[in-house]
Amino acid sequence: MDNILNAFTMIADPSVLGVIIASSLFGLFVGAIPGLSATMATALLVPLTFFMDPLPAIASIVSAVAMAIFAGDIPGAMLRIPGTPASAAYVDDAYQMTLRGEAERALGIGLVSSVFGGFVGAIILTLGAPFLAEFAFQFSTVEYFWLAVLGLSCSVIISRGSPIKGLVSLLIGLFISTIGIDVTGGYPRFTFGSVDLMGGVSFIPAMIGMFAVTEILRFSMNASHQTSSAPKSNSTVYGGQWKMVRENKRHLVSGSLIGTVIGILPGAGADIAAWVAYAMAKKISRTPAKFGTGHPEGLASAGAANNAALSGVWIPALVFGIPGDSVTAIAVGVLFMKGITPGPMVFVQQADLTYAIFLTFFLSNLLLLVLGYFAIRGARFVVQTPARLLMPVILLFCIVGSFAITNSVFGIAVMLVLGVLGFLMEENGFPIAPAILGIVIGPMLEDNFMATVIKSDGGIVGFFDRPVSGALGAFTILIWVIPLVTMALRRRSQRTEAEA
Repeated sequence: MDNILNAFTMIADPSVLGVIIASSLFGLFVGAIPGLSATMATALLVPLTFFMDPLPAIASIVSAVAMAIFAGDIPGAMLRIPGTPASAAYVDDAYQMTLRGEAERALGIGLVSSVFGGFVGAIILTLGAPFLAEFAFQFSTVEYFWLAVLGLSCSVIISRGSPIKGLVSLLIGLFISTIGIDVTGGYPRFTFGSVDLMGGVSFIPAMIGMFAVTEILRFSMNASHQTSSAPKSNSTVYGGQWKMVRENKRHLVSGSLIGTVIGILPGAGADIAAWVAYAMAKKISRTPAKFGTGHPEGLASAGAANNAALSGVWIPALVFGIPGDSVTAIAVGVLFMKGITPGPMVFVQQADLTYAIFLTFFLSNLLLLVLGYFAIRGARFVVQTPARLLMPVILLFCIVGSFAITNSVFGIAVMLVLGVLGFLMEENGFPIAPAILGIVIGPMLEDNFMATVIKSDGGIVGFFDRPVSGALGAFTILIWVIPLVTMALRRRSQRTEAEA
């Protein structure tokens, strides 16, 4: 209790509160610009942390990332261009609500869900960090392989339209992920002699191209959209949100738990958490056909998951000093720079600081309710901006973001090429979401598959010989089999009725 009281005193320092507020505003700005991810917001803060004490240095990272993850919803809802990768899973639902004049309601659902998931994740982080970190480190390459397969399976489940076209889109994404140097054999694949392609296709320019450039091309080809970007919003941010929470409480809770658990797993993070939570919400929904058409259930589940994952990634970082994603990798580096070594002893030697970091998560989510509201209210002017003025500005931001990620013109080329590909896919009914997830999870799938095959000498038993891997494998195969069995039974029933 003394440690907690000291942590409250530390966090209540005006200088610490000032840093948190300033970092939150910075995170909102960066997250709302397509191409500038939460990781980039963290990287830009690092030079400033040199001049800060340990608590404000870490607090600035925590608050900026929490705001940036939510802020990515704003361009996603307004323009169908996710500001951060974590917003890509439910961008279609948010944008469809905007087209119905419910932009502020859609963003309000994302805001409330993010805060809900953030609080659940922070509670789990505070109470169960050592236990959950120990569970996460039971995962080996085979468990990560099945987790990747599960994530890819989810991408086909959540895609609208034909499952076959969803599968083709996924295979396109997986093919793109194989471009570059083969990590196992060290041999270049599909590079055609290009040095730039040897490093692979960066995910951020690919996502910007397949979402943003696709929208810009659609706008330029469709004269009916030349007047305005979307209908004026006739909803309010917090109007009806309490009812939304009551109706979607199981999706909020399940999304928060999924996000926290996936966040604990090193290398997974908020991006995969949002996709898996969205797919699970569609699976357990009574109205799965509404997903992708502006349905609150998917927004609530995935919105809660991506913010809950932010807390989860700190569990292995603090308990074992092993970062769960790129953001916590930077944060661990900052801790080392301040003379603090993450690990089990940090709960003893720097207990006050540890609890103060935990309190930062709660404070950041409270601030998100306030600052997020004003960000959404300000974003309504984007909806009212004529598209002929808005689209060139968006393209400029996309070019800057793609260049910043790769620090070369090659990133811009990737963005443009995949933008054209995304446009052609959507025009022919192929969803973009599975392709994006294939690009993200493809390297993780391949690396862990090859490592497992090598360890098991090519035997298939090696994929099921551990309790967790066996359960994950069985669950994933069950997800494949159930739709096929359901389809077969439905056709048999229809045939029987026709014969009768």
